[in-house]
Amino acid sequence: MNFLKIVYAVLLGLILACFIGLGIEAFYPTENFPECNNTTAVTDSTAKVQTAEQKKCEEDTKAYQARVSVQNRNVSIAATLASILFMAVSLVIFTEKEVFSNGFLLGAMFTLIYSVIRGMMSDDAKFRFIVISVGLLVILILGYIKFGKQLEKAVK
Repeated sequence: MNFLKIVYAVLLGLILACFIGLGIEAFYPTENFPECNNTTAVTDSTAKVQTAEQKKCEEDTKAYQARVSVQNRNVSIAATLASILFMAVSLVIFTEKEVFSNGFLLGAMFTLIYSVIRGMMSDDAKFRFIVISVGLLVILILGYIKFGKQLEKAVK
C-alpha cells in the first residue's frame, strides 16, 4: 500500500507540472521559427536577390530570438508563481493528507525545474541569476518547513 502512495504522489506531481506547462503553452503559445527561402544554387543574376533574402531572413531570425527570449522570461515567471502556489497548497491546505501534500510538493518542484529551464533560455544573465536565486530560496524554505520539523523530532 505504501508503494501505491508513492506512485500516486509522483504521478500527481508530474500531472501538475504538465498542467502548468501545457496551460501556459495553450494560452501563451511559442511562435514558430520564421521560414526562410534557402536556395543553394546561386547565379550572378540571382546573387543580389538572394543576398537581400538572406539579410531579411537574418533580421527575421534575430527579431524572433528577441521575442522568444522575452517569452521565455515571462513563462519562467508564471511557472515560478505556479510552483509557489503548489507549495503553499501542499504546506497549508493538505497538511493532514500526506499523499496529496507530497504530490503537490513534487508538482511544485517539477514546475520549478520547468521554470528554471525556461529562464535559462532567456538571453538576460541577470534574469537567469534571479531565477536560480528564487529557485534556491524556495527549495531551502520548502525543505525547512517540510523537513525541519521532522529533523527536530528525530533529534529529540
